Amino acid sequence: MFLSSQKTYLRALEPDDLDFLYALENDTAVWHIGNTVAPYAKYVLAQYLQNAGQDIYTARQLRFVICSKSHQAVGAIDIFDFEPLHQRAGIGIVIDGPHRGNGHAAEALDLLLHYCRHTLQLHQVYCTVTAGNTASIKLFQKCGFAEVGVRRDWLKTPEGWEDAHEFQRLL
Repeated sequence: MFLSSQKTYLRALEPDDLDFLYALENDTAVWHIGNTVAPYAKYVLAQYLQNAGQDIYTARQLRFVICSKSHQAVGAIDIFDFEPLHQRAGIGIVIDGPHRGNGHAAEALDLLLHYCRHTLQLHQVYCTVTAGNTASIKLFQKCGFAEVGVRRDWLKTPEGWEDAHEFQRLL
């Protein structure tokens, strides 16, 4: 497989992913991470899937489905704000609840970093992680990202304001 590791592989979005994406995008537990406050309709996601094959240089983003070796979709990993002139992009990752803590995120991130470095020839990638998301903070640190700043009171949550940590990795 193109982007494959010991127990995880990345693949392009397929039309059959509609129900998986619908469940993933409408998981209210992770809405605050992606600045979402409303559910996605299946119709909107179906249109997104129709256009998901656009070239990254046109769309400026790319999403992969994270799969287990048993071919089960367990999450998604995104490249966004792709900037070819400055050779950088943002990275986002989400793992479906039942599959968290199984090592898929770390393997998927390593695979994506390899793709960013060797295929897209990026110089750097970055991400934003909420202060309370300690699992993601540990993940990005483990994968060589350095914290480069904190945005104070950046995200409004039902419990109050939350800081956002900015991470960067030079490739």
